[in-house]
Parts: sequence; structure tokens; C-alpha cells
Amino acid sequence: MADYLFDPIFTGLNHVLDLRQKQHALSATNLANVDTPGFHASYINFDTILDAAMHQENVLQMTSSSGSHLNTKNNPDMPEVVEIEPMPWSTNDNSVYAEREVGRMTHNSLMYRSVAQGMSKRYALLKYASSDGK
Repeated sequence: MADYLFDPIFTGLNHVLDLRQKQHALSATNLANVDTPGFHASYINFDTILDAAMHQENVLQMTSSSGSHLNTKNNPDMPEVVEIEPMPWSTNDNSVYAEREVGRMTHNSLMYRSVAQGMSKRYALLKYASSDGK
């Protein structure tokens, strides 16, 4: 909420942190179901989201009171989740590979920490500026 007081960067960074948390939950779910027959792993495609954000113009966004009113596909709060199909040689139709998920979680964790550290530095600069440099 306070992010709207400063600039759109805070809003964007907060959305990134939210998406990273959602990705962590997806990866944890994938790992928990590594041995579940028929379970298909899923993930958030950050490249697609970043590309859409970079090519988005500063236009007013419509809001709705119900998800059924408007298409929510481009809503950053409802990212598109990609489902991974199992390999043809999968014996139980499960597409979870623990090594891939651990790598995804490690990468996601590093990205989350980087963004959180960047936000912390921005807040420190604002605090310094608001205290007249004292």
C-alpha cells in the first residue's frame, strides 16, 4: 500500500516478490508430489511476464469486482502457470524431476533475495532523505 506513495518501481518490485513467493509454493508442491502418479509439475514463466511488463505502456488499467468480468490472463496477481508434460518414457505419467525443482527453487530464492535487498536499499535512501541526511 505504501508503495503507491513513492513511484511505480515499488509497485513493480512488490509484484516481483509476490510472484517469487508463488513460484516457491509451486516448486514446493511439485517436490511434495515427486512420487505421485499422474502429477504434472508447473511453474511461472518469468520470461513471458517480464517481456509483457517491458512492452506495457503506461495506460490506465480497468478494475473489476469479479474475476469473471474481465479476462485476467494479463493480471500480474494471476500469473500464467505453465504445466510441464511428462517425458514419453515416464512410467507413472509424473513430470516432476527433483533436480530441476531444486535448481528452480535455488534460482528463485536468489532472485527473491536480490529484489528484497534492492527494495531495502531504496527504503534506506528514502529514510535518509526524509531525515534531512541525519
